[in-house]
Amino acid sequence: MNPIPYDWQYIPLLMQILAAILLGVGMVVASWFVGRHRNTAVKLDAYECGIQAEGDARGRFSVRFYLVAVLFILFDVEAVFMMPWAVIYRRLPGLTGCSRLFGFWEMLVYLGFVGVGLYYIVRKGILNWSRDKADL
Repeated sequence: MNPIPYDWQYIPLLMQILAAILLGVGMVVASWFVGRHRNTAVKLDAYECGIQAEGDARGRFSVRFYLVAVLFILFDVEAVFMMPWAVIYRRLPGLTGCSRLFGFWEMLVYLGFVGVGLYYIVRKGILNWSRDKADL
């Protein structure tokens, strides 16, 4: 009996990917044929808040908006690093009995860096939105 070639083991995966693509394309094509395509004044009217758009959509944002976005990402990543550490803290492996203590100090150093960053942010006044825009 001949063994199944290695490449043939991927046939079920390829068939599933092909089925998913065909299903998605089939749904889009079916909705194109079934749906109505009449643009009326009601369909083209503003619906978000009922106010007609004015001016250019490419308005300028304050740099503070981007700074707060970067800070959100920074502290979000901090939580991503801290959660797995907190989950496995009691099971930290090591050759000596002080591996958990090493893990604790490691996280304390990490939180120290994050704390210094937060201190810098507060001292720079990035989170103080009541200041004049020209201060940054």
